[in-house]
Amino acid sequence: MPEGAETLLAFDFGTRQIGVALGNTITGAARPLTLIASEPLRQRFARIEALLKEWQPDRLVVGLPLAADGGEQEITRRSRRFANQLHGRFRLPVELQDERGSSIEAQQSMPRNGADDAWAAAVILQRYLDHTSGHT
Repeated sequence: MPEGAETLLAFDFGTRQIGVALGNTITGAARPLTLIASEPLRQRFARIEALLKEWQPDRLVVGLPLAADGGEQEITRRSRRFANQLHGRFRLPVELQDERGSSIEAQQSMPRNGADDAWAAAVILQRYLDHTSGHT
């Protein structure tokens, strides 16, 4: 990739499964990649490690599920913890991205029978890419 270009993986953390999306700063586009079971932890992180080896991202993005008023809730704290675990285990930069409304947006744009959480991760990553590149 050209100098300064980055590959990114994004995660839509959930208590049952985690959606994963892939994108890069050259195209500024994100796409759904896969789903990972949230439990058991050992398998979760083994699967994430395999994805990191395959795609070699420069940065990770984790959706931050804030309440409608912007406040934190239990799932917000769990998502922050997941982001901290990713950083601690894999030593990659991890960014948090407000994910309010991403599931609804994903459901509107995904094909029938698509994996909601992977599409939500793509929406989260697309927002991050748009925000960091200055596009809206």
